[in-house]
Amino acid sequence: MLPASYQVPAAIIFVAGGLLACFLGYRIFRIVLGIYGFILGALAATSIVAPVETTATLVTALVGGAIGAAVLYFAYFIGVAFAGAALAALLVHVAWRHFFQGEPHALAIVAACVAGALASVSLQRYVIILSSAFGGAWTLIVGGLALYGQPAAAEAATKGDVWMTYPLNPAPGHAWTLIAWL
Repeated sequence: MLPASYQVPAAIIFVAGGLLACFLGYRIFRIVLGIYGFILGALAATSIVAPVETTATLVTALVGGAIGAAVLYFAYFIGVAFAGAALAALLVHVAWRHFFQGEPHALAIVAACVAGALASVSLQRYVIILSSAFGGAWTLIVGGLALYGQPAAAEAATKGDVWMTYPLNPAPGHAWTLIAWL
């Protein structure tokens, strides 16, 4: 979790990255991969190391982000496979909620992710367009809410609550985020 002083700059980066990914994702896919790699790398690094000092947190996030950005930027096909796997996991969750109650079984998600990754390599253009549009739209919404200073978003950021990261199960009173995302 970022210190409060870095939340506005992070929200601005989310808004800018979300706009780029949503509307220009296919044309600048490698850059989008770098942006998302940076975000994932920074989150992973700060989760693993968990420094308590602000400077150490920033350095850890920057180093982890740089590693994540480099990995996804240079591993284009791996990035496409990850995007296909993420889309497949999303589709399994949507279909499961429509036909069954509760969460899908882990094996169903793993099988769908493997199938999605394999299919995405042969259908690269369409997978890139869909994944960058949906991923960018959600990133834009999360960044906009954080930048707007919505009390629920600020409370979620300070408590470590993860309701904002999963669009199919929005927080109570925030069902409009699903409509805005679509």
